[in-house]
Amino acid sequence: MSIPLWTVELHSHTIYSKDSLISLDRLQDICRVCGIDRLAITDHNTAAAALQMARMYPMWVIPGIEVMTTQGELLAWYIKEEVPAGLSPQETIRILREQGAVIGVAHPFDRYRSGAWQLEHLLEIVDLVDAIEVFNARCLHSEDNAKALAFAEEHGKLTTCGSDAHTRREFGRAVLRVRPFPNNAEGLRQALREATREERLSGPAVHLSSTFAKWAKRLWPALNPDKKNTR
Repeated sequence: MSIPLWTVELHSHTIYSKDSLISLDRLQDICRVCGIDRLAITDHNTAAAALQMARMYPMWVIPGIEVMTTQGELLAWYIKEEVPAGLSPQETIRILREQGAVIGVAHPFDRYRSGAWQLEHLLEIVDLVDAIEVFNARCLHSEDNAKALAFAEEHGKLTTCGSDAHTRREFGRAVLRVRPFPNNAEGLRQALREATREERLSGPAVHLSSTFAKWAKRLWPALNPDKKNTR
């Protein structure tokens, strides 16, 4: 008898990100509707929601972060503490390694992202990270995702995909299908070796939702629960 596979969302945002209005109390319902078995919360430059939700729901939430370095954005999963933004990639990776986290590179070649990477800087850290995000549902050009996949294959890296969900309708757009794995960093690393990816682009309209979220939080500061997040 075959073991049912998990659907894992590795890149998602909540109201703790500057450009999202997803409240924490909506996440369980979103995942139920989308069939998501494990959810990584990877807010921009803050782990407040991820760590809180992982304490409350340790068998469902993977605590993560999407952190801006001086050269581009990194994703990390199974973090134990928040990581400061604005450090060098090498220093950020060192801190994450001390926590035992799984480390990935977010949307490395997305031509419109401030967190994308220049090739020369990516080459400096490729041997220091675990995985490359080879499909991001928010990329506007498929060629940018294809370039990330080619880079990962060339350098023998594990691959991930992510919805990069900032709105409800984005969850589940790009997910992994994996065998159930132990709820820790090494379990995820092993799962990534055999995972399959299910990928759909979200389209350009989702970026308007992020712009709206940013303006809403400027007009109504109470919508931004994490004052430390300035990305």
